[in-house]
Amino acid sequence: METVTVSPKYQVVIPKSVREKLKIVPGQRVQAIAYTDRIELIPLRCARDLRGFAKGIDTTVPRDGDRV
Repeated sequence: METVTVSPKYQVVIPKSVREKLKIVPGQRVQAIAYTDRIELIPLRCARDLRGFAKGIDTTVPRDGDRV
């Protein structure tokens, strides 16, 4: 677990190990969410990076007759 310090300007540095694991690059945007008593930073990905993320997913599911 990494620990960071909040600067007087309310800035934090994302530890290198976390940046590398999540492939965060300079200039990339992240979404900050207050969730109960914690802050979650979610890297935003462009639509191009999401292409093919569901490749191989099983799409054969039972459907009602009027939903074919």
